[in-house]
Amino acid sequence: MAPQPSAQTPSTPAFAPVQGEHWIEPLKEGGHVLIRPLRAEDREREKAFIMRLSPESRHFRFLSQITEPGQAMLDQLMTIDMRQHVAYVALAHVNGELLEVGISRYAASPEADECECAVTVDDQWKHRGLGSLLLGHLIDKARANGYTSLFSIDSAANTAMRDLAREFGFSTVRDPSYACQVIHRLSLL
Repeated sequence: MAPQPSAQTPSTPAFAPVQGEHWIEPLKEGGHVLIRPLRAEDREREKAFIMRLSPESRHFRFLSQITEPGQAMLDQLMTIDMRQHVAYVALAHVNGELLEVGISRYAASPEADECECAVTVDDQWKHRGLGSLLLGHLIDKARANGYTSLFSIDSAANTAMRDLAREFGFSTVRDPSYACQVIHRLSLL
């Protein structure tokens, strides 16, 4: 069973005031999450989030088996400029602690008008609409920043990402370089 956010009513989520771009979003089956840009002070929260993912979810996110993110990986994940490297973190109160329960991100690709994206949701928070919320905000930001295409390279076995891509109208093709991967692509025009 998924951890539940702290008790709150839909009109009064239990989040402290947040400065800057952010959203307090309701989830299916109740509760709320705070979605905001990833910040430098989220580094340990990001590491803990990755460590809580199941081996399968970590594999789907990084397309390799990792047990713990190293400093170089964390440095790369925390490099956010909100133009070429964007990340939105979803935070929820769980047992009195503010935890990262999902993240979406994109990075500009060498092709100036497109960016590669990824969405990851804590295993215990899946099936509550969080991936859709995170991807929706990411798509809006990519459009606002002038990108014309968003793509994701994923394991062909990642049915959650396949379903999410389908929900948002991405086209899907087999990766010509790796038969076990697919490429989801969305025109932002």
